[in-house]
Amino acid sequence: MEAKRKKQLMWQVPFLLLLIIGTILIIRQQRSMPYQTDKGGIFGTFYTVTYQSDKNLQKEIEAELMKVDSALSMFNEQSIISHINREKGGKANEMFMEVFNKAMEVSKETDGAFDITVAPLVNAWGFGFKNGEMPTRQQIDSIRHFIGWKKVTAEGMNIKKSDRRVMLDCSAIAKGYGVDMVARLLKKKGITNYMVEIGGEVITSGINPRRVPWRIAVIKPTDDTLSVSNEHQAVLNVTDKAMATSGNYRRFYYKGGKRYAHTIDPKTGYPVQHNILSATVLAADCTTADAYATSFMVMGLEKAKAILEKHPELMAYIIYNDKDNHSAVWFTPSLKDKIEE
Repeated sequence: MEAKRKKQLMWQVPFLLLLIIGTILIIRQQRSMPYQTDKGGIFGTFYTVTYQSDKNLQKEIEAELMKVDSALSMFNEQSIISHINREKGGKANEMFMEVFNKAMEVSKETDGAFDITVAPLVNAWGFGFKNGEMPTRQQIDSIRHFIGWKKVTAEGMNIKKSDRRVMLDCSAIAKGYGVDMVARLLKKKGITNYMVEIGGEVITSGINPRRVPWRIAVIKPTDDTLSVSNEHQAVLNVTDKAMATSGNYRRFYYKGGKRYAHTIDPKTGYPVQHNILSATVLAADCTTADAYATSFMVMGLEKAKAILEKHPELMAYIIYNDKDNHSAVWFTPSLKDKIEE
């Protein structure tokens, strides 16, 4: 019996040695494999993709982003969304439907705070792709007749609008979706260490070039229409997570001594006037994070807290003005161990 055990052990030892040697070689290969960093412009902003690979994938990354652009860009006259906006509906593709279904899901969860039909109001207030004068009460009331997430539906791959004037705008979710699409591409290539960022929306996986988990800064909200201020409010230790931030500190204007921010409440037709300065949301995917970050800017702090209570899978870092008009921070308890002040 003892001899049999020794014989089995003699066979096992070489296999164990091969396994150990193989593991060491894989680790060495990973450590020696370079990181690529690709940068460019998309969706009216800039992207940065950092990933560990011995092959540069920028052409494939940009091809993926252009697919998103051809589905969701209002600036592209040939895009699916532009065609739908010109008609009373139209045929979509799988990419468009994925975003549309997520938008409808978040609209329902937030009681319409997230609304992809809000573009005419955004444009009326001068923040959209058409610059306008400050609208009158009558103009706002008129526009509100064709605003509302329930005014657009899907039947299979067909989008139908209850009113031809309904205009879809996915800009509050498209960057996050673009981030997710690039992340999917990298995963398909077997890449596990990466960071994808488009206009401030981010997803991370694995470790960064310094061989430690990714750290992402939350920008301190200051009146900065030129987008030059990058002072950090906090740094979050996030990896294998997506993060999106929405804020009113870079897109606003003053008129008659009053400040008007770019976040419009679909229900009132007016820019929001509550105390949130910026909302950062962490989720499993960037599309979801992007949509909820926008929603929280519309809803205000207390309603945002109620949504987060219902969705423990989400984490949030919210900067707001307290009752004394001083900057304050609230965050979900699940985020506590990930924050560096």
